[in-house]
Amino acid sequence: MSVPTTDLPLKNKPRDSARGLAAAAVLVAVICALPMVAVVVAALTGGTETVQHLMDTVLGRYAVTTLALVVLVSVGTFAIGVGAAWLVTMTRFPGVRWLEVALVLPLAFPAYVLAYAYTDLLDHPGIVQTTLREITGWGPRDYWFPDIRSLGGAAAMLVLVLYPYVYLLARAAFLQQSGTTFLAARALGSSAFSAFFKVSLPLARPAIAAGVLLAVMETIADFGTVAYFGVQTFATGIYTAWFSMFDRAAAAQLALCLLSFALLLAMLERFQRGKAKYHDPARRSQAMPPMELRGWYAALAAVACGIPVLFGAVLPVVVLFNMGLGSEQDLLSPRYLGFIRNSVTLAGIAAGVTVVAAICVGFYKRLHPGQLSSGSAYVARLGYAVPGGVIAVGLLVPFAAFDNAFDAWMRATFDISTGLLVTGSIWLLIVAYLVRFLAAALGAYEGGQSMVHANMDAAARSLGQTPIGTLRRVHLPILAPSLLTALLIVFVDVMKELPATLIMRPFNYDTLAVQAYRLASDERLEGAAVPSLIIVAMGLLPVILICRQVGRQR
Repeated sequence: MSVPTTDLPLKNKPRDSARGLAAAAVLVAVICALPMVAVVVAALTGGTETVQHLMDTVLGRYAVTTLALVVLVSVGTFAIGVGAAWLVTMTRFPGVRWLEVALVLPLAFPAYVLAYAYTDLLDHPGIVQTTLREITGWGPRDYWFPDIRSLGGAAAMLVLVLYPYVYLLARAAFLQQSGTTFLAARALGSSAFSAFFKVSLPLARPAIAAGVLLAVMETIADFGTVAYFGVQTFATGIYTAWFSMFDRAAAAQLALCLLSFALLLAMLERFQRGKAKYHDPARRSQAMPPMELRGWYAALAAVACGIPVLFGAVLPVVVLFNMGLGSEQDLLSPRYLGFIRNSVTLAGIAAGVTVVAAICVGFYKRLHPGQLSSGSAYVARLGYAVPGGVIAVGLLVPFAAFDNAFDAWMRATFDISTGLLVTGSIWLLIVAYLVRFLAAALGAYEGGQSMVHANMDAAARSLGQTPIGTLRRVHLPILAPSLLTALLIVFVDVMKELPATLIMRPFNYDTLAVQAYRLASDERLEGAAVPSLIIVAMGLLPVILICRQVGRQR
C-alpha cells in the first residue's frame, strides 16, 4: 500500500513555516543594519581630504555644541523628571492626582513645534518683549533679554518635551520600591530629603539612567529645533553637507561621527541595564507611605509639578492656537489636504510594515531562543539609537549607487534610461521609518507577549497548530491591545519625524512636518502653527493611552 504524496508537504509545514519566520527576522535585521554599514563604508572611502577639511573647520564646533546640548538636556530632564516623579509618588498635595497624569502631556509635542511657539512668544517682536517695552518705555538697546535662538533655548525646548521619559521610568521605579528601607533611614535620624538621596534615588538609578539615555538619544537625533535656532550640531552638519555643499563624503563622515556616539550611548544603556539589580516588588514588606504636605510645602510642590505642564503643553497650545487664528492657512484647501493625506499615508504604511516586522522578530525570538534570534532582535533595536539623518544618508548612498549603475547598464545594453527606481521613492522612505522606529514597536510587542504563557504555545502545538497558526490563532488575539499601542506609537512618531523625511521624501511630496519646517524657516511662524497643531493633535493619541496607564498604576 503506497503512502499518499500529499502527506509529505503537510509533515514539513511546521519546519517550513519556522524557516520562513527565521528568514523574515534575519531579513529585517539586515535591513536595519544596512544604513549603519553603508555609512561606515561611505565614510571610510570618502578620502582623507574631506576628513582634514572637516577637522580644520567645523568638526570641533559640531562636537562641542552637540556635547554641550547633551549635558544640558541630561541635567534638565533628570532634575524635572526625577523631582516630579518623587513628588507625585511619595507626597500628597492638592491636584496631585491630576498632575501625575498631566506631566506626561509634553511627550505629544515635537521639540521643533515648541521652538516655533516660544520664538513667536519671546523673540524681539513677540508679545513678551513688546509688552516690556511698552510698560518701561525702553528702546531695543536699553535692556537685555535672553535669546531664545541659542544653545540654551534649544536645550530648554528639548528638556520640556523629553523629561517625560525620565518621569515615567522614575515614577514606576518609585512605585515599586519597598517602604522599609526608606522608613529605616528616617528612623535612624535622616530627614526625608536626606533619605531620598541616600535610599530612594540609588534604588531607582537603573530606571532613571535608562530614561536619561533615551532623552539623550532623542537629543542627538533632533534636527528641527537646532536647525531653526541656528545651533550647529552633527545633525545640522549632515543636512548642510548633503544639500548645501553637495558633498556626500562629508555627509557620510559626519554621519559616522554621530552614529559612533549614538551606538556608544546604546552600549552604555545595555551595560548599565545588564549590571542593574532591581528591587522585586513582589517581596516588599511594606508599601511606601505618602507624606501629606500642607501650607507652603503643598503650594511649592503643586507649583513645581505644574510648571513643566504649563510651559511644556498648556502655554504652547495657547500660543500656537493664537498664531493659527492669525494665519492665512486654510486646512480645507486642496494643498493642505494633500499635506495631511501624504502624512497619514506615510505614517499608516510605515506603522503597518513596522509592526509586522516587529512580530516577525519578536515571535521568532520566542519560538527559537538562541544566538541568531537574539542577535536579530538586538540589531533591530539599534535603529532607535541612530538619528534619522544618519539613516537617510546610509540608505541614499547605496541605493543611489545601485540606481546609477543599473541605469548605466540599461543605457549601454538596451539604450533605455530607467532613471531613479528606488532613490527618492516612498518605499525607501518607509524603510527609513522601519529602521528608526522598529525598536518602539518591538518593545510594545514583547511587553504584550510576556502575558502569553508558554503553556499556551505547548497546548496549541499539541492540537496540531503550526508556529504560524499558533501566532495567528493564539498570540495575535491576546496581543491586540499591545499591537494597537505599537501601531499608534509608530504612526505618531512618523508624523513628527523631520530629518529623514526632509532628506529622502520624493520630489514635491511634502508632509505636515516638512510644511511646518519650511514656513518656520521663511519666518512665517503664524503659518507654521497650523500644521504644528495638527501634528500635536495626532501626538495626543498614544499619550492618552500612556496617561490612562499612569492613572491605573496606583
